[in-house]
Amino acid sequence: MVPSAEFSVQLANLDLAQLNRRFEVSHPSRILTWCVHHLPTGFVQVSAFNVDDMVITDMIYAQARPQTPVPVLFLDTLHHFPETLELVYRAENLYHLNLKVYRTLNARSRETFASHYGASLWETDLQKFHFLTRLEPLERGLAELNTVAWITGRRRDQSSDRTDLPIFERDSQNRLRINPLATWTRKDVWAYVFEHDVIYNPLHDQGYPSIGDEPLTTPICEGDEERAGRCNSLDLYL
Repeated sequence: MVPSAEFSVQLANLDLAQLNRRFEVSHPSRILTWCVHHLPTGFVQVSAFNVDDMVITDMIYAQARPQTPVPVLFLDTLHHFPETLELVYRAENLYHLNLKVYRTLNARSRETFASHYGASLWETDLQKFHFLTRLEPLERGLAELNTVAWITGRRRDQSSDRTDLPIFERDSQNRLRINPLATWTRKDVWAYVFEHDVIYNPLHDQGYPSIGDEPLTTPICEGDEERAGRCNSLDLYL
């Protein structure tokens, strides 16, 4: 369903500064509940199935409970850890997710990807690797889902370049991007996980606070920034 012109106009006229002031000290579940009730069309969660994403999914599917399940867009880069793919399967069945999986257009497996672009494209052209596995599928997915507003799991304390992250912002296509966990800390996220028994990737217990592609993700050392183990040339949603 294509969002109505009236709804698009209303979205364009949202006062983001006012919204950010209003929700600065709000619990993320309250932010998501507001979104569920005010953004009924073209509202998508983009998830890498990291612990932050799982907390958001739990808040939406187990607490806000929208009448129409919010699509959860997952980018299958073909290079995920097996543990990540297992979690996707478990979460889809547990929450009955409206899961939408997108991947590069001309490859359905890691082997096919390697035959097209070489065995280790990330070593020779990291930007091209991210474009093929993340940026292009993300933009295609958001477009095909008629997205006017989308949720990320980003937080201000994840890295030094996110310290000013707003809760509500606009992306490069003028869509509304919502970061409901912006004001939360890593400690807040894990407190929610344990309180609500949220399932999560077991790699988080093995020194991987942020999990991306298997060949580009390493454990971090004590005192490192949360995303220090991610080799990423682009500041994406995850």
